[in-house]
Amino acid sequence: MAHGNARAHIGTVTAPSLSIWSPNLTLPPPIPRRRAGRSGALALGVALSILSSAGISTARAAASAADDPIGIWTGTLVADRGICPETRAPSTLQIGTRRIAFTPADGSQTLRGTRDGPQGIFHAQLVLSDMNHKPFPMVFEARPSGDTMSGTYGTPRCRAHVVMTRPGSNALSHFLGH
Repeated sequence: MAHGNARAHIGTVTAPSLSIWSPNLTLPPPIPRRRAGRSGALALGVALSILSSAGISTARAAASAADDPIGIWTGTLVADRGICPETRAPSTLQIGTRRIAFTPADGSQTLRGTRDGPQGIFHAQLVLSDMNHKPFPMVFEARPSGDTMSGTYGTPRCRAHVVMTRPGSNALSHFLGH
């Protein structure tokens, strides 16, 4: 090849035609297949860990609330008495090893509290001031009931109950692209 010719020579191609395939076109040799080495084993390990963690979260969802209350619980308040604007959207209960938090209607106000040990009662509260600077208490209490949490929410103008469940795990369906 001469110095002035900077073209790479891959194959022979004749004049352009309307056909995609030309009998004078020679293709480069195929790339040899590589055996699955570390990258294949790594991909397999990642896939198995995702699938097993999806199985663990499904198994945890089936555990009773009394045996394993730690985690996130959701449900919609149902008014028993008074005016309850908190019934418009689902509420969230977060239970930790020592503390709990309840967010009515997943709004901006969060009631905080503690776990009451072996009795299995969860109590959270928040005291605000109303327009007349009087205390406006908000109280939530929950107990395990089978695989759900049954709770009661109250303010001076509202009383409501809720049955909360663990949110479903979508890890496997997200992994599979559904």
